Amino acid sequence: MENSAALSIPVNRSSALTHLAEHTSRYVEAGLTGAVNTAKAYAGDLKRFAAWCAEHDLPPLPASVDTLAGFVTHLAEASKKVSTIQRHCAAVAKAHALRGVDSPTDDKKFKVLLEGIARLKGVRQKQAPAFTLANFKRTVKSIDGKTLAGLRDRVILLLGFTGAFRRSELAALNVEDLAFSEEGLIVNLAKSKTNQLGAAEEKAIFYSPDFKLCPIRTLEAWVKRLDRIEGPVFVSFRKGERLTARRLTDKHLNLIVQRYLGPKYSAHSLRASFVTVAKLAGADDSEVMNQTKHKTSEMIRRYTRLDNVRQHNAAQKLGL
Repeated sequence: MENSAALSIPVNRSSALTHLAEHTSRYVEAGLTGAVNTAKAYAGDLKRFAAWCAEHDLPPLPASVDTLAGFVTHLAEASKKVSTIQRHCAAVAKAHALRGVDSPTDDKKFKVLLEGIARLKGVRQKQAPAFTLANFKRTVKSIDGKTLAGLRDRVILLLGFTGAFRRSELAALNVEDLAFSEEGLIVNLAKSKTNQLGAAEEKAIFYSPDFKLCPIRTLEAWVKRLDRIEGPVFVSFRKGERLTARRLTDKHLNLIVQRYLGPKYSAHSLRASFVTVAKLAGADDSEVMNQTKHKTSEMIRRYTRLDNVRQHNAAQKLGL
């Protein structure tokens, strides 16, 4: 009996360790995956990398430094943006990390190659433009809020702008995330691009004296039409403006913004415009960051669209 009990201990221990190892692997993979949209982009990037490797009869994983150097050179010669090349490299690095093998992106010579590509091609990224507050007000007021589609679209523009939302955050909003009160609205974000761990994160929305420009009253009217206490806030319609339970995607939100503001704008313009308008109105970086949830003032500077040299210019304050 004693021998039998002794023999059973390592078997159970081995089984427990195997079980733990499976969970550990799942947690590691979750830690390396990142945001949903980023994961989708990485999947496409890895598919292109694998296709290029197959064409040149090279193993994609683990990839050698020469293999990845050849691939990024191919991307550069194909006039891909620096940011696109960097994202492909990040995808390759993630794939190697998931499998516990060294990534060629860590090689010093490869980093020098990337720096050279950045110098020759430039790193200036195409950014979503900001709109003026006057133009935004005119646009929102022109939307027919008496129709169901018009009411929904007005909410998207007003909430997206005043809350400085990313389009993925707008798409993910649920009715249960909204807390209305006499003081305003608190929106609880379950997760965001910079909050992958689901820590408590909130945005405050305030009343506007102009009913047509008030994000809270407009949203309350929309939620009332939804007639439910949970589920997606922004949904699609069937013919005859019949509501569905289908959540709008971030691509749908982008098309809605462009429908009203014009093709040069995007859903991201709502967020960029919040930063620009707030800064022009005298808001400091900490106030802006409290709404956008950016982590650094550098990101606020990147988001501020001051295309007119007369805007926010110290030359106006010389006292001459």
